[in-house]
Amino acid sequence: MSFVEPAYGSRSLGDVVPAVARALGHPLANLDTGLVLPEAAAYVVFLVDGMGSELLRRHAHAAPFLASLLEQQEPATAGVPSTTVTSLTSLGTGLSPGTHGMVGFTARIPGTDRLLNGLQWDADVDPVVWQPHPTAFSRLARAGVTTTVVNKRDFERSPLTLAAHRGAEFVGADLVGERIAAVVAASAARPSLTYVYDSDLDWTGHRFGVASVQWLQQLAMVDAEAEQMREALPSDTRLLVVADHGMVDSAVESRVDVDEVHELRDGVDLLGGEARFRHLYCRRGAVDDVAATWRELLGDRAEVLTRPEAVRRGWFGAAQATVLPRMGDVVVACRGDLAIVSSVDFPYEARLVGLHGSLTPAEMLIPLLVT
Repeated sequence: MSFVEPAYGSRSLGDVVPAVARALGHPLANLDTGLVLPEAAAYVVFLVDGMGSELLRRHAHAAPFLASLLEQQEPATAGVPSTTVTSLTSLGTGLSPGTHGMVGFTARIPGTDRLLNGLQWDADVDPVVWQPHPTAFSRLARAGVTTTVVNKRDFERSPLTLAAHRGAEFVGADLVGERIAAVVAASAARPSLTYVYDSDLDWTGHRFGVASVQWLQQLAMVDAEAEQMREALPSDTRLLVVADHGMVDSAVESRVDVDEVHELRDGVDLLGGEARFRHLYCRRGAVDDVAATWRELLGDRAEVLTRPEAVRRGWFGAAQATVLPRMGDVVVACRGDLAIVSSVDFPYEARLVGLHGSLTPAEMLIPLLVT
């Protein structure tokens, strides 16, 4: 299966806010993008976690409103890895992962033998130090654009929110009706950018899989939410629906446990990333041997690259020196429905059906729907 390379600078998730800024008449210096959006006085960006464009196209019957828009507009791409913490930070900053530094769901804290979990975080890591760049949201707010984040109340002071979306006014809204009302109120300002996030489809996919009845029902609810949001907004406010990644179901028989195939542990000090995209942090001098072993054992089921190879491929975009040590010495991107799990380090992954993180079309291609 061929991979989809990230379209940084032209049609990636990191291009969305810079393109919106230009459409609002407030372009952001040094955040150039080839993405062109229609001019408007107000934009609402609705991000649905886990709603890949291939999934939406495959299940168009469950989401007729969104699917009707999909037929008219080309998909965009997530960054690498195709995972929430990376994608939400790309959206909020307008930067590629190699610059903003959120290079995976889990990534090594340089100089330690610990992983930073981008959702649960670590009390010793300051999110503003970990991601020091001004967000695109904060830059728009300073330029006089009313910039609002509508999200669950629990996320208001979360480290990920601080790293990715600081600088915008936060409005807590846990329920669909609350979210729509908050979006309508915030977007009444001119000019304005309102960002709203829905995580329920991703949770359903992880728990039940994207082939499940539960996932289809949740997709239908998202479709209704988007349509109701569009109907509640005035015609001169643009609604832009995007996602952070897609998802694939991984069968149990397609999973490789590094704690059962012991050769995969040879030379590896720390296992990071997630099941579809692994960061391998190697012992000194072991990088080439680790890469060779993983290539031999996984064959064409995965792409195994050393860090310099991945950087040269452009997977992480422009890579800053401070970010490089967070990346694995070796990175492993899965093909098909392969998952590389660890029953010791990541036992919870065994309970997940749907997974993401790699560069397959199902994971990388995301809708970019303007209405």
